[in-house]
Amino acid sequence: MKREKRKGSVVKSKKIDRLRFDRVLSTGSTILDLCLSGGRIPGGGIPPGILMEVYGPAGSGKTAILAEICASAQAKGGDVRFRDPESRLDKEYAEIYGVNINKDYFDYDRPETVKQLFKDLKTWEPNPENIGVFAADSVAAVSTELELEDEDKRGQKQAKEFSQNLRKSARAIARENVLTVFTNQLREGERGETTPGGKAIPFYASVRLRVAQTEMITKKKKLKTKAEVKKVIGIVSTCYVKKSTIDDPYRMCDIYIIFNYGIDDVRGNLQYMKDITKDTMYDIDNKRFHGIDTAIEYVEKNKLQKKLKKLVIETWSQVEKEFEMKREPKQR
Repeated sequence: MKREKRKGSVVKSKKIDRLRFDRVLSTGSTILDLCLSGGRIPGGGIPPGILMEVYGPAGSGKTAILAEICASAQAKGGDVRFRDPESRLDKEYAEIYGVNINKDYFDYDRPETVKQLFKDLKTWEPNPENIGVFAADSVAAVSTELELEDEDKRGQKQAKEFSQNLRKSARAIARENVLTVFTNQLREGERGETTPGGKAIPFYASVRLRVAQTEMITKKKKLKTKAEVKKVIGIVSTCYVKKSTIDDPYRMCDIYIIFNYGIDDVRGNLQYMKDITKDTMYDIDNKRFHGIDTAIEYVEKNKLQKKLKKLVIETWSQVEKEFEMKREPKQR
């Protein structure tokens, strides 16, 4: 029986915009970029128009990832508005990651309240020609007006204000030329892992990235006295895509953060290829190395960074193809 079309039953809807994967920003790590959206775009990366939450324990590398994303935006001509409630960012740290904090390219402030943070988000008008980044490090440090007046000693108002402001700011976050990134702390209690700000940020975030330090990177040197000295030069952090609406969630990878250098993509790519091939040595350009530092030196001296990155992307994509599902279309 043919169904009759009722008059007035069809409401013309506004166009639904797709995420812009033709332009993305990098986290500074090829492997992490692939974990975030390698199934949607060759090489992966983070598209604009979403809220991304990077959370984890102190010292795990959250700010490092945030700084790399800001540097990626600036390198492509985008603007950055950086909000620093913790008041910890300094010029030297930013410059390690390639962030230009000149006031013409870097809008910096230290908001005290949730209300001020979201006002800064909604009123920002970056250059629409390139992706801009609105970054907050970290949202756990912002207070409410009642808390500042000592009328909310337990900070219970914070979660409610985040919920209200994220609901109102959803359209501002969805602007196709802006990527919004919040870092957040991780707290462990009787009910498991929680993050400050209540459930609103996990709900509205399109991507939630959990970061945790797993080991230290050390280097040994022999002194003239013949004594051998070991020093910690960086950390390895495991990144886990806890939530994603832009690609497959639950992917995991390691990033390598070297002090006074930043995220070491060459190191990460060399280690990935060694691990995925189950090789006993680091192999690049038909050259084999026992130590990773020697391999890194060879890559940089011969300008093989792009070649290595391309190899990693191709290898990662081949692995993903092994898990492609070959199914018939659903019957409706």
